[in-house]
Amino acid sequence: MSPMNRALEIAATAADEQGALPYAAVVVLDGKIVGEGLNRAMALFDPTSHGEVEAIRDACKRLGTTNLNGAIMYTTAEPCSMCVATMLLAGIAKLVYAADAEDSAAFMGKLSAKNPTARRRFSMAQLREQVGLPVDARPYMPMEREGQGESVAIFTSFAQRHA
Repeated sequence: MSPMNRALEIAATAADEQGALPYAAVVVLDGKIVGEGLNRAMALFDPTSHGEVEAIRDACKRLGTTNLNGAIMYTTAEPCSMCVATMLLAGIAKLVYAADAEDSAAFMGKLSAKNPTARRRFSMAQLREQVGLPVDARPYMPMEREGQGESVAIFTSFAQRHA
């Protein structure tokens, strides 16, 4: 079975799982599937439980590392900004996706029309826009700064003990 077919197979299971959405992903490294994930954000009350993030968590746990350099992510839909950032942090080298952002928005629109609790605070386009803004320019999340000196002292202490 191809990695994309496996991701699609996982996504299809969401219809029978309370609180799951059909966004699934697999991580492939050296030709083997090393991680799998399904969006269980509503089931787990965890907004970070997207298929891509779950697949990365699974792969990292299985491999005992946070370094997935060279891996390929196969996902059933174009990832959101959070998932892209997580892929970049983990070292995912390539993304292969099925549905695009418009397909996903149409699906979520149909879903939220039937289930108001499924409504998102931001569309994927709005999320990308907000994430790309400087920290002090995000209108939906005002910023304050506090404790810089103490935080830097902790960083310095840690670096001295672990360098």
